[in-house]
Amino acid sequence: MNAAQRLFLEQGVGPTTIERITSGAEVAKGTFYLYFSSKEDILAALGERFSQELLARIKTAVAAKPADDWKGKLETWARACVAGYIDSIRLHDIVFYGPHPPTREGLVDNIVIDHLYGLLQAGVDAGAWSIDDPRFTAVFLFSGLHGVVDDAFTKEKRVNRSRLAHRLERLCLSAVGPASV
Repeated sequence: MNAAQRLFLEQGVGPTTIERITSGAEVAKGTFYLYFSSKEDILAALGERFSQELLARIKTAVAAKPADDWKGKLETWARACVAGYIDSIRLHDIVFYGPHPPTREGLVDNIVIDHLYGLLQAGVDAGAWSIDDPRFTAVFLFSGLHGVVDDAFTKEKRVNRSRLAHRLERLCLSAVGPASV
């Protein structure tokens, strides 16, 4: 997977053959086929690994906040997402927007949204904020995150990650509303 990722980033998915991947990984072609049936399979596995690593980064950042600091947790979620997305945007785009665009389900059914949903629901349960539908809000915020980062990358030569994260933090806090108690 590391060889495939490196090659996809260096030369793109199209020109990267399974033979180049196995050569770069110094394994036999048969070894590749023990784990993957196609280049699309390895792309899917890289997408899963990307999501797992991003989620681990988010969880670590959020866990560093005090248990009752709901505002800080949500701000940290936003900051960690922006940083994780920007830090690996080329890989993100290769695995999620590459040869096969994501399905409608794939755009909203993922572990990062599930984590945010859990955070929002826990905040509602603790009376930290008022949200009618934490799942809807999680999907909205996650989709908004992608939109604002993508917009920044299409309009700016150099993205100001701090400004972008701060704006997303404010949006997240606005979306959760005031405490319900």
